[in-house]
Amino acid sequence: MKLNTLKVSSLATAIALVSVLTACGDKESKTDTSATKTTTTVTAENEIVYVNSDTLLSKYQYAKDITAKMESKGKAAESDLVAKGQAFQREVQQYQAQANSLAADQRAATEQRLQRKDQELKAYQQNAGTALQNENAKEQEALYNKIADYLKTYSKSKGYKMVLTYSKGNANVLFADESLDVTNAVVKGLNDAYAKDKK
Repeated sequence: MKLNTLKVSSLATAIALVSVLTACGDKESKTDTSATKTTTTVTAENEIVYVNSDTLLSKYQYAKDITAKMESKGKAAESDLVAKGQAFQREVQQYQAQANSLAADQRAATEQRLQRKDQELKAYQQNAGTALQNENAKEQEALYNKIADYLKTYSKSKGYKMVLTYSKGNANVLFADESLDVTNAVVKGLNDAYAKDKK
């Protein structure tokens, strides 16, 4: 196989994967314009209430910290992949410039070495993307568990039987009366608990 056909197209794929993962964090951090509206106090007579998940994710400090952490890791991984890809590309170009002056056995040995490096780089890119994806999934599960655990205690203390999640564009909930919105109280409670955990 001639090395002038070698490409590092997998680098672009890996960078795209990292970008998608960091975009996940961006999606969660968008604020909902309805978050600034004041809501009516929910009484214990309401057995079903809801939390606006858009507002919750944009105002809950733990969620914001996770988003910032994953964005930072995504950018670092992307930078690392770009640097490794560029270094490999320079090596390929250097070989191509010298190929005609090398003996046949030297050309064959160099091509084999560069092919191995290309395979190692592709494996590294795939592993880096998978590791980032797994860490993101773990962080999202931890976030979900923190919110769910808090809501169990909160609901019990308020006498709520069910807490729904509501977000703009959610096809399952077309309308939710603002008098049932407990988002601000939940965000405050979660942030207070998170601030205590950080101390």
